[in-house]
Amino acid sequence: MGEHLTFIGSVTAQLVRAVPVTLLILAVSGVCATVLATGLTAMSVARSPLPRLVQRTWTFLFRGTPLILQIFMIYYGFAMVPWIRHGILWAAFRDPVFCTCLAMTCCCSAYIAEIFRGALAAVPRGEIEAGRACGMTGFMLLRRVIAPSLIRIALPSYSNEIIMMTKSTSLASTITVLDITGVAQQVIAHSYRTLEVFCAAAALYLLINATLSTLLTALERRLDVDRAPTPLAPIPPTLEPLS
Repeated sequence: MGEHLTFIGSVTAQLVRAVPVTLLILAVSGVCATVLATGLTAMSVARSPLPRLVQRTWTFLFRGTPLILQIFMIYYGFAMVPWIRHGILWAAFRDPVFCTCLAMTCCCSAYIAEIFRGALAAVPRGEIEAGRACGMTGFMLLRRVIAPSLIRIALPSYSNEIIMMTKSTSLASTITVLDITGVAQQVIAHSYRTLEVFCAAAALYLLINATLSTLLTALERRLDVDRAPTPLAPIPPTLEPLS
């Protein structure tokens, strides 16, 4: 028993050193996917049919194909394109971390864009009309009325997508990235102790997701508190005239 605990402790120490790589992939792809999804959401409500077609095509392609195939196509497929392999872009596309971030950005932006699009459609029309009645137009209406409501509506589904992205970072190990899963596979190749290593890796993923879930839940509650109406002050009792 003591030998097992000692081994798990040493494995955990090795896996912890790979946590920054996992968090880097999650942070970069999460931020880029959110920014790209915002643009796709704007395209989905554009008056011109061309932006709407681009948005629907992007969503169809990246939601309809597995993420692991997208990673392989970017990492292995783009390496076969002459103008990429012999150009300045090769410095980026030969990096497996960059290719993973690019694939996750493209894939997850399609899902997040659908979350934002649904939240935008759920914004109460009365709030928008009230903002217009107050003289708000354009960017002010978006910043003061539409965006706050959209964020509150989209945040629960967006939080789930972030958790899914955290687990999807493990696919980076398939193209030699030494994230948590990649280091775990290396340790297993040398020790042949699969159960202990994968249990330690799973514990780290659980810890990361539990932390993210706690932070996002706290943000949801904070936004709900900000959304709650201010209670009205009690009406003072009417004084009866003295007889």
